Amino acid sequence: MQKQPSLLFCVLMDAIGYATYFIPFFGEWGDLIWAPISAFVFYKSFGGKIGVLGGIFNFIEEVLPGIDFIPTYTLTWIWQYSKK
Repeated sequence: MQKQPSLLFCVLMDAIGYATYFIPFFGEWGDLIWAPISAFVFYKSFGGKIGVLGGIFNFIEEVLPGIDFIPTYTLTWIWQYSKK
């Protein structure tokens, strides 16, 4: 079984995703750059089926305008932690 990422790491990854909104005129363009990186890191962090499905969801959530406020990493961490 793969080791689960820390809660701090997950909150940090979600915060990076939010950070694109703090740079004027960069918001959605920044998400186009961040989305594939975030999805790959998500896949590598959680692994297995959760990593694949979550990575796909994370990519879509980051690319589509207006819904990238969802803290995908943190919610997945909470879900995984609550299963233990």
